[in-house]
Amino acid sequence: MNEHFLEAIRSLEPSFQRLLAMTPVTPVTLPQSMPKSGIYLLSENDRHLYVGRTRYIRARIAGHSRPGATHRMAAFAFRLAREATGNLAATYKKKGSTADLMEDPEFRLAFDEAKKRIRAMDLRFVEENDPVRQAVLEIYVAVSLQTPYNDFDTH
Repeated sequence: MNEHFLEAIRSLEPSFQRLLAMTPVTPVTLPQSMPKSGIYLLSENDRHLYVGRTRYIRARIAGHSRPGATHRMAAFAFRLAREATGNLAATYKKKGSTADLMEDPEFRLAFDEAKKRIRAMDLRFVEENDPVRQAVLEIYVAVSLQTPYNDFDTH
């Protein structure tokens, strides 16, 4: 393995440990003082579910959980709603498309419930400003914690 990359990976462990050591808050109880950019972890009942990265943690968390957030803002909630309604496979046909699902009352209810569920989840975050380290740290945390809702698939 490339020694520069290996060194970068090894340097992520302290950030990973700070993330896990953080006393969790919820998306609705964010502290006044918090880092602007970095990695965040959403967990439920001590089960780590989703890791994300962003330049604006506060705004990104609001996007995941705010009642009025759209499917474009709340991708994690959209995924939870897909799971809850059995609409697991994405499609590029009109029937079953994202727009079609958002018009379905049952799916819309599941989406709103998912955002509500996220608002109650444990949230941890750690500062990381460098975009490359941020990307690698997101993957490092997701792989280390085996978060089930991170798939790193292309769209």
